[in-house]
Amino acid sequence: MIKSIFLSLSALFISAHGFSSDWGQTGHRVIGFVAQQHLSEAAAAAIDDLLDGESLAFASTYGDEIRSIKSYKNYDPWHYVNMPLDKRYAEVEPSEKGDVFQAIKHCLGVLQDTSTSREDKAFHLRLLVHFVGDIHQPLHVGRAEDRGGNGIKVLWFGKKSNIHRVWDSEMINGYQMSYTELAQNLPRHSEVEQEAIATTPLSQWVDESQGYAKQIYGDVEQDQRLGYAYQRIHFPTVRFRLYAAGLRLAHVLNETFATSKSKG
Repeated sequence: MIKSIFLSLSALFISAHGFSSDWGQTGHRVIGFVAQQHLSEAAAAAIDDLLDGESLAFASTYGDEIRSIKSYKNYDPWHYVNMPLDKRYAEVEPSEKGDVFQAIKHCLGVLQDTSTSREDKAFHLRLLVHFVGDIHQPLHVGRAEDRGGNGIKVLWFGKKSNIHRVWDSEMINGYQMSYTELAQNLPRHSEVEQEAIATTPLSQWVDESQGYAKQIYGDVEQDQRLGYAYQRIHFPTVRFRLYAAGLRLAHVLNETFATSKSKG
């Protein structure tokens, strides 16, 4: 049922609304592609079964594709967490509507629960892939008063935009690379460094993004003109966050499918 809704409506959503999403299509697919390269054999087999052969890159945009469907509106708050810049996640009261941190934990719980149906596991796996990407976009851990930078208007190469959109997609889209091309041009790290990045606890993912968000807020003013100089300074951070998200997604999936089996 869930999959049939996705297949029938996603094409309509794409053509009618386009995407104004977290990391955009390209960024999310980069994360899925990186993760796919670091899956264990057990995780790769379980994921292939649950997604009926879809890759993580293909599944990565699902969380945004369902946002135009009214029955899924309750998942909207799961894409981000807003909190004061002088507080850590552990110091704020979690939203009753949920947030991206809670969403990731929930999705992992569903995947680890042997009593959950195969359909629910597939649905939450697709969401998990997306939300791990979201939590690594710094302005998804931004301030509530400006909606994670959406309220900070800027001119991006002379065109009206906002700083959230610049970080979501416009810096990425400026390179006009496919997701595979961008994935192949991410920073290189040793195996030891990759392990350290991959095994970073979930709670630290939030605090890392908030740290970057502080820098972003401090480097931009309302109606500021941004272009090549901004991209040159900040695109290395975009590339690293995409890379880190891919490694961490693979790690949590490897751990999850090493200890649980999907229910057929």
